[in-house]
Amino acid sequence: MLQKLRDKTSGWIVTVILGLLMIPFLFVIDNSYLGGVGAQNVAKVSAPPTWWRSAPGWWPMSLLWEHHEISANDFRTRFEQARMQARSQQGEDFDPRKFESTESKLEVLDQMIDEQVMRLSGEQAGLVISDAAVRETIASIPAFLDQNGKFDGNQYRAMLAAGNPPRTPAQFETQVRDNLQTAILPSALQGSGFVTAADADRLMKLLGETRDVELAALPPEEAAEPAEVTDAQIKQWYDGHTKDFRQPETVSLEYVEINAANLPAATAADDATLRKRYADEKARFSTPETRLASHILIAADAGDAAAVKAAEQKATALAAQAKAPGADFAALAKANSDDTGSKEGGGDLGWVERGVMVKPFEDALFAMKAGEITGPVKSEFGYHVLQLREVKGGQERPFEEVRDQLAAEQLKADTEGKFSQLSGRLVDEVYKNPSSLTAAAETLKLPVQTVGPFTRETASGIAANPAVLRAAFSDVLTQDGTVSDPIEIAPNHNVMIRVTDHSPEQALPLDKARDQVIAAIRADRARQASEKAADAVLAKLKAGQTLQAVAAEDKLQVSPLPGLPRTQPVPTPEINRAIFAAAHPADGKPTYGKVEVQGRYVVFAVNKVTPANLEDVPAEQKQQFKQQLEQIDGLSAAEDFVKTARKRFKVQTEEANL
Repeated sequence: MLQKLRDKTSGWIVTVILGLLMIPFLFVIDNSYLGGVGAQNVAKVSAPPTWWRSAPGWWPMSLLWEHHEISANDFRTRFEQARMQARSQQGEDFDPRKFESTESKLEVLDQMIDEQVMRLSGEQAGLVISDAAVRETIASIPAFLDQNGKFDGNQYRAMLAAGNPPRTPAQFETQVRDNLQTAILPSALQGSGFVTAADADRLMKLLGETRDVELAALPPEEAAEPAEVTDAQIKQWYDGHTKDFRQPETVSLEYVEINAANLPAATAADDATLRKRYADEKARFSTPETRLASHILIAADAGDAAAVKAAEQKATALAAQAKAPGADFAALAKANSDDTGSKEGGGDLGWVERGVMVKPFEDALFAMKAGEITGPVKSEFGYHVLQLREVKGGQERPFEEVRDQLAAEQLKADTEGKFSQLSGRLVDEVYKNPSSLTAAAETLKLPVQTVGPFTRETASGIAANPAVLRAAFSDVLTQDGTVSDPIEIAPNHNVMIRVTDHSPEQALPLDKARDQVIAAIRADRARQASEKAADAVLAKLKAGQTLQAVAAEDKLQVSPLPGLPRTQPVPTPEINRAIFAAAHPADGKPTYGKVEVQGRYVVFAVNKVTPANLEDVPAEQKQQFKQQLEQIDGLSAAEDFVKTARKRFKVQTEEANL
């Protein structure tokens, strides 16, 4: 039977059948086998093999290429890191919905692609990261160094194990090696920046340059053509500026607010309650006892019985000497103590509280009386001879003295307790029907308030709170219509909200945008009229008249600005840029120009240009400036290298997997 089956399943007919069966199978193979991005990846960077730089990229020749893929899991991890960084930097202004945009995701993915490009570039250049370089890098990470600045292997392993996620040393070393492989080329280029001293001086002169300027602001001009705006003009402007006429996203809310300040005052606690609180927290109202102590330590190796016995005998003898009339305990400590920390101070340990010293030492010290010497006392360090020089503290404030403080604290705790209880009940009731606030509010006899519609810019009252504003425009609340979790407005002040109406951002219809369009048309006409007037002034100036003369003729006010600096945005950034973009005055004649500021024009005259005097700049400042320019040059070189390298490789992305 087996032989017959073997005979029937051989030959060209079976081959053809199997070939036909393979065709549909090809369409369910992971696309990455055919040169695309894998189903679980978001991007792939491919490069031809080093031994065949011109290898074609079509399949199956693409199988010869080297590939570095970015998995969806790696992308999500990096994106969460970027989210945490943005939240930390922006604080209350962080908008999670805006951060979730496609633009933000592509920005993170672009950075990860650049890293893969650099890794491939390093591999193709034959760069190898040595084990020594990896070890040196790890040994320089501050988190793994002890107090003396030396690498601590135990601390290194402990921190890796406690990380999120936990990693073994081998895994971490692989990560460090990959990071070094990615960064080695751009880092080298960044450190290769070079700027000559002459170039640095020239740029410093430009940055320190000042100009003597005169300004003449033209008054608002009325449009030369009639003020009427026709329907055809309105339609033409609207069609050409659709992005300017948008109806912003709006929401309307209902909310229930719980504020401890508005709750009925809690009942003042009776004496029994306050006395119990006093007894439970008595340590707060007593000054801890401290003792001024000195000691002599005779160290002994616990594993050497003879050494332990000798140390005990020596400590016994020293205790006897210290107790003798006229003995100098400090001198004995300096001569005999093995505690290097206190020896030079005559054994002085300062003021000691309970819980600081080892138990045998502490038990003996706090059993002594002031002025007493005792010993030897055995501890894990050896044998001690103790001297108690002074005792202070240990006093307890009576209940009557702290009663008012306890009463205020209890009243505050009771008020907060009522607030927490009411907040908890509201949450429990909302969870029974998360799509409504009304039933929960009626049960707890709380008012349901409303606000809106409002935009992110027009929110007022409780809606203007950053946390409320973020929740109000979140996808969860705008799409599901459910009640939010409690949002803290302030300590003991919460609110729960529900979006009752949501209108997404959309184009503003012409009938609603009509007034805005007319205003925009008239503003543009006024701008054109102002520009025409500015051109007329410039024509007079170029004909030989001075700005002062033209200003007197046209009744303009001239404002002189002597010594205007380049690096300060005055009088406005736009005016400053235009002034310093103008040519230098030639043959004693000013240079003239115009600049638009909020629809009006300003005409200016550059009368004098004064470069920076580098003789007044300290050499250290010049060198620092040159180094900064070299850093910029190196960074620019690294960025250009990444861009150029990226063009040599094949980059594929799958935005659907982001």
